[in-house]
Amino acid sequence: MSSHIVLTSYPVNARLHPTIGHARDILKRDMERARRVVAGSHPHGPLVAQEAIMQPKSSDGTSNVDVTNATVTFVMGVEIGESAQTFKLLIDTGSSNTWIGAHKKYSPSSSSHDTRNPFEVSYGSGMCSGSEFIDTCKLGDKLVIEKQSIGVAKHTRGFDDGIDGILGIGPVDLTSGTVGRTSSVPTVTDNLCKQGTIKVESIGCYYAPTDSDKDLGAGELTFGGSDPSKFTGEMTYVPITKTSPASRYWGVDQEICYGSDTIMNKSAGIVDTGTTLVLLPSDAFEKYQEATGAKMDRATGLLCTTMEMTNNAQIWPRNMNQMLGGDSDKIYLVCADIGSIGGQGLDFINGFAFLQRCYTEYDTTNARIGFACTAHTMDESN
Repeated sequence: MSSHIVLTSYPVNARLHPTIGHARDILKRDMERARRVVAGSHPHGPLVAQEAIMQPKSSDGTSNVDVTNATVTFVMGVEIGESAQTFKLLIDTGSSNTWIGAHKKYSPSSSSHDTRNPFEVSYGSGMCSGSEFIDTCKLGDKLVIEKQSIGVAKHTRGFDDGIDGILGIGPVDLTSGTVGRTSSVPTVTDNLCKQGTIKVESIGCYYAPTDSDKDLGAGELTFGGSDPSKFTGEMTYVPITKTSPASRYWGVDQEICYGSDTIMNKSAGIVDTGTTLVLLPSDAFEKYQEATGAKMDRATGLLCTTMEMTNNAQIWPRNMNQMLGGDSDKIYLVCADIGSIGGQGLDFINGFAFLQRCYTEYDTTNARIGFACTAHTMDESN
């Protein structure tokens, strides 16, 4: 049996949060998300899963770091049941419950079983509650999960039109306490392993660079490994950092150079699909600004330069300038200040702008992240 399945028929689509209408909205949400992560809210990395350390639920709905407060989210179609109803679900590495019914109604079929166990999941700015069902879950032609635990929501809050629920691909421990009369429920990746479809709990991610002011670009998820057709060269694996609080997430140790100059010595930070920009510690950000000769743009809050960047991975796609509230002729950079100096234990965040230029694999089983170049890593235009 293949060690991984490529979801070629069910691509992942990236989308900006519906409240985003300006660069300052992106900065505000990115900075708020960074503040919560630095504070250690809602840890969900592989080391947390291995140690079975749980983060208590927030009582006021304001402290979690999750898909509802992410600037960028990722959506895929999932078929549920014998009748193959298709639901558009947000993919979330920071939670583990899979549920449907936020907008599109679920109709039980011959494969459905109502456990009559209540479920409730709270997010940073949303919630859902209803009844837990057991049903067939189809992610792709060769990726079918039998008897998957699925929440069918009766009440939801915080999910915009067009989104039917969440596909939770985090560690099983995060389901603890969410479903009545059971300690935890198997996640889709957990069941894929148990049913022999994949060998390890690992997910490969590919995101195509943004090419319009409406679409952030399509991508692909690979369950159980990586898809070599989507990257060039070899995959390089790095262990999850031991430095807290970065170690509580998908954290790595890295050094940042601009040309031959080091602007940040080796320190800990995280890779985060829910952040848009690349956030640097304040001292490194100052060095980066000096090296690029960029000036702070008052209209957008982003660094702006008149210098053509050799590697366009550093700049915001120019066809999105006006959406950002900027000038169509200017060049805006994707790096921003995280708001604190280095040495805090979580000094940087490699967000969506970074992830569009490389292939990443999130390996929970081996507590590591894989990185590889793609055909777009060194693009010189966008």
